[in-house]
Amino acid sequence: MFDPTIFENLKVGIENYVYDLDTIDRVVQVINRKDQLDMSIMSRTFALEFHLANQQKTTAEIELQASLKDLADEILEIPGESPGCHLIIHFTIEIEDIKTQCDQIQDILLSIWDPVLSPEQTVSFVYGKDEKKYLNSTKLMFDHKINEEHMADVPEFVDHVVETLRKLNNV
Repeated sequence: MFDPTIFENLKVGIENYVYDLDTIDRVVQVINRKDQLDMSIMSRTFALEFHLANQQKTTAEIELQASLKDLADEILEIPGESPGCHLIIHFTIEIEDIKTQCDQIQDILLSIWDPVLSPEQTVSFVYGKDEKKYLNSTKLMFDHKINEEHMADVPEFVDHVVETLRKLNNV
C-alpha cells in the first residue's frame, strides 16, 4: 500500500486550510496552484497563490519543496537523517516609493514573522512605461525543514500569511 510522503501530507494540510479560507470563509481567493515534479532533478514543488477576498493589491504564495535527497531519506529511512520539506513564502505588491515602502514591508515582515533569515526583497519595473510603479517581490525563507510534526502549526502559519497580507495592503 502507498504510504504518503511528508511532502504529500503537508501539501494536503496546507491546501485544505487555504481552500477552506477561500470557499467556506471567503477570507482569501486562490488565484493559482502549482503541483510540479521536476524530472531532471526529481524534486517536488507545490505552491498556492492567493490574495485577500476583494483586495488584489498584494498576493501571497506558499511554496513547499522536497528534493530528491529529502524524499530518498524518508522512503529509504536513512538513519541519522531528518527528512522534511522546505517552506518559502512569497509576497508581491505594487509600490511607488521604493525606499519608504520597502522599509515598511521589511518592518511588517520582521514584526509578524521574526525570521532567522532576513526577508529578500526584489524590486522591478517595466522598461518604457512612464508610470513610476514598481513590483516588489519579497521572499521569506525559513532556516529549517518542516515535517508532519508541524502539521498542527498549519492553521496558525496560514493565519500569519493572511495577517501579513492585511498589513501589506496598507503599505
